[in-house]
Amino acid sequence: MPTNKAAYLITNGQPLEVKEAPYTSPSPSQIVIKSHAVAINPVDWATQAMGHIIFPWIKLPTVIGSDVAGEVVELGTGVQKFNIGDRIVGQCLAFLHNNAAEGAFQEYVVLEESVTCKIPDSLSYENAAVLPLGLSTASCGLFQKDFLALDFPTLEPKPNGKWLLIWGGSTSVGCNAVQLATLAGYSVVSTSSPKNFELVKKLGAREVFDHNSPTAVEDIVKFLEGKEIVGAFAIGGPKTERNGFGAGENCLEIVKRSEGVKFVAMAMHGPAELAPEGVKAAFVTGGEFKSNEVGRMIYGEFLPKALAEGKYVCAPEALVVGKGLEKIEEAFAVQKKGVSAKKIVVSL
Repeated sequence: MPTNKAAYLITNGQPLEVKEAPYTSPSPSQIVIKSHAVAINPVDWATQAMGHIIFPWIKLPTVIGSDVAGEVVELGTGVQKFNIGDRIVGQCLAFLHNNAAEGAFQEYVVLEESVTCKIPDSLSYENAAVLPLGLSTASCGLFQKDFLALDFPTLEPKPNGKWLLIWGGSTSVGCNAVQLATLAGYSVVSTSSPKNFELVKKLGAREVFDHNSPTAVEDIVKFLEGKEIVGAFAIGGPKTERNGFGAGENCLEIVKRSEGVKFVAMAMHGPAELAPEGVKAAFVTGGEFKSNEVGRMIYGEFLPKALAEGKYVCAPEALVVGKGLEKIEEAFAVQKKGVSAKKIVVSL
């Protein structure tokens, strides 16, 4: 049995501790991979800092991390879509299952078959690792029945004439949401900083506005005049004194004043409670994603073909900060300082 090593979260507010960890065999619906790259999400260092407050069900010590790419080394007895040696990318569910063996930040990771897919030989592990959490969150918000409930994406989309607002198109969730919505046949209007306009349009957005502009809401409302919207996806920070209004508040205002579906899916807590009369909003959660029709569609049908045929871009771009579990703390620090249209990645 292989020896394993993990970056453990021992105590909230303290650095991760790299040490030996047990190698865990998979259940019938799981696989084990040898990790080659992991990506960093803000929820990782938020859990490190104050997980005992925001996620009180997580028991320490544990292994955190959601995004991983690597090579299959063991199969559960019920697994059918993978073979030993397959190159894969997947979303780790330690957060959901409270199981350290399913955290990304270790050499051997247990993954559910249902949120894992093969990657082509042309795609590096580092670039693939940017996908899982952003992709899953975007998919939940766009396609789950309790959120926007849009039509599923295809590799040969047919424009349906309907518009979707995605606030925060150059974020990790936004890069995936723009692509998925476009491949589902919707026309996307989005926001980002001007330096990222080209990226967001390359991913499929028809029009992009400066999210820091004091007239952004008015400009988007005017742009959407005479167009039918299917709602909005709010991705970004909350309201502050500096930005005046956050992503959620802005989307609520735009949807209220536009024609079409009055619903905002939100990738942040809080603003949904501020929805004006006639507008509905909900914080995007993915607790059922691993077993519902959206998860099966994305990881089982859509993504493997889209990656193999080069019709889906791994975005935002991977920024590799180093190699080894010991580099994860450095990766946290880099992301905390702020990055734009980049996903922080550590090679293993």
